[in-house]
Amino acid sequence: MTDALLIPCPHCNGLNRLPAERLGDAPRCGRCKQAVLSGAPFELTQASYASQLKGDLPLLVDVWAAWCGPCRAFAPTFEQAAAQLLGRARLAKLDSEAHPQLAGQLGIRSIPSLLLFKDGREVARQSGAMPLPQLLAWLAQHGV
Repeated sequence: MTDALLIPCPHCNGLNRLPAERLGDAPRCGRCKQAVLSGAPFELTQASYASQLKGDLPLLVDVWAAWCGPCRAFAPTFEQAAAQLLGRARLAKLDSEAHPQLAGQLGIRSIPSLLLFKDGREVARQSGAMPLPQLLAWLAQHGV
């Protein structure tokens, strides 16, 4: 028996049970048939937050706003990280202007902010943009 992971679909929030060794095979959602893991950040919303916390892969959330220069400068780095972490973590972007209630619920005081969730709980938080090697090192410190 192989280890199966529960992974929420970033499109419909449906839970998918996927064999760990098949994560690199571009798995599709059983409900909506879209890619479960795409190697790119997905949008996190108030409506999808609770569903996206469920899952066996860590979830890294970038809290940002369109008016924030450091947020815009960090966006390409976050996209590169999503591609490098495919199958090891899921990366999501939370627009703090579009979803202020969720940003408040998460206690966001400055942006950009990175929040790392494992097993439905926040395990690490980092404020400010950082270069890709530093981001990957920070994640490695937390077992990603």
